[in-house]
Amino acid sequence: MGHNHSKPATTAQRLERVLSRLPEDWEVRVERVGTSGSWRALIQAPDMQGIWCEDEATLIDAFEGAWRLNRLPSISGPALGPIDIQDSLFLE
Repeated sequence: MGHNHSKPATTAQRLERVLSRLPEDWEVRVERVGTSGSWRALIQAPDMQGIWCEDEATLIDAFEGAWRLNRLPSISGPALGPIDIQDSLFLE
């Protein structure tokens, strides 16, 4: 019996996914850590204090880690579906 397995995303696809979700006014910083060859990244909204991700072996892992740490949480309204927390301030 066959199974449908999706192919893992390529590095380019993973990078495109993260970058496509970033608002244009967010700050992105990337550092190569010493001579270890590892990477770390910070992605933060304007006027917010972001958190650096852990040291990662690849640049894309650092980007994904920084995005997970610093993206704004979303909430769901009763019949509205997902709402970005920034937009929810205008609903009151």
